Amino acid sequence: MKELTAILSAYCRQPDKTAALATLAQASGSTYRRPGARMWISPDGASVGSISGGCLERDVIEKAQGVLANGQTLLLTYDTTAEEDLVFGAGLGCKGAVHILVEPVRPGSPAAELIQFVSHLFQQRRAGVAATVFRVHGGAPAQAGHRLMLAPDGRVSGQIQDTTLKAKLLAAAREMLAAGRSKTMEFESPAGQVEVFVEVIQVPVPLVIFGAGYDAMPMTRLAKEVGFHVTVADVRPAYATPERFPGADSVTVVRPEDIARLDLNEKTAAVIMSHNYLTDRAFLKALLPLPLRYLGLMGPKARARKMIQELLQEGFTASEAAILSRIHNPVGLDIGAENPEQIALAILAEIQAVLSGHAGGLLREKKSSIHAPAAAL
Repeated sequence: MKELTAILSAYCRQPDKTAALATLAQASGSTYRRPGARMWISPDGASVGSISGGCLERDVIEKAQGVLANGQTLLLTYDTTAEEDLVFGAGLGCKGAVHILVEPVRPGSPAAELIQFVSHLFQQRRAGVAATVFRVHGGAPAQAGHRLMLAPDGRVSGQIQDTTLKAKLLAAAREMLAAGRSKTMEFESPAGQVEVFVEVIQVPVPLVIFGAGYDAMPMTRLAKEVGFHVTVADVRPAYATPERFPGADSVTVVRPEDIARLDLNEKTAAVIMSHNYLTDRAFLKALLPLPLRYLGLMGPKARARKMIQELLQEGFTASEAAILSRIHNPVGLDIGAENPEQIALAILAEIQAVLSGHAGGLLREKKSSIHAPAAAL
């Protein structure tokens, strides 16, 4: 998501909107990046984003210059599964194969339409789907780089004209949007076969930080660096100012009873960290009934239990066990954090673990693969 944000910025800065867009469309085996990774390549060779750990970028940038020169979409394949394979002398050790679609970005091109589609999704802060054809076999009625794009309101756009293929892609797009995951798929037609990356384009996860103290500053900076959409909220006007949080997407003064105007939902991560006991308790009371994806409360367990007991005495209907299961307290992963920057790192690491469904342990102790297998049909 952060990568797409950076690419959108690069697109807006490009005066003539001319560049190349590289998309990792399919991966197998062990690879550094997964399908959906992207890199923007300017005519001067400057780039934004990445499609590997740095081992493939140079060659992709060189190949992109040819794409810019001839205007033709190109599919690159890098296979590092063979023991003796030393790609470009880099000695890639990932033992995987990737297929990277490199497209020219020009006004009216399919890639430019994709970037504009993503821009609209980000403005609406809602997910959509882009089904991208990256390989065509035989006389299948499509071209590499052609897409079907499904907007949140159900509108369909793109370059796919064949009615049968369009219907199949639309059905797959709706299925993947409902499942919230991307998938590489194959579609047959009487004339041939197409391979398609059906991608759910997620918008930045909203993170709301309740508390605008000094420790919220590194939290905001790191959260933006990771790719969150960050809102800083506080009851104190002197603290909740854009000048104190220049990187935040929104800085607002809000009281707990007015929290509904923040439009929090099941995709929102929230952290309560004002360090004022009564304020934190009031925000906790307001946030507990909401279907948040993550709710963290800074402070020791004894402080949280005291808040919960007081809420129960005031008539809060949930049980203490139910409330404790809803909140992350003490907030963050146990990494030995001491200063505000380290604490922010621990909190954001826990949020990422929760969002991705991971436990947050040491990778060296993980028995299975680091990444889940790339979804494919």
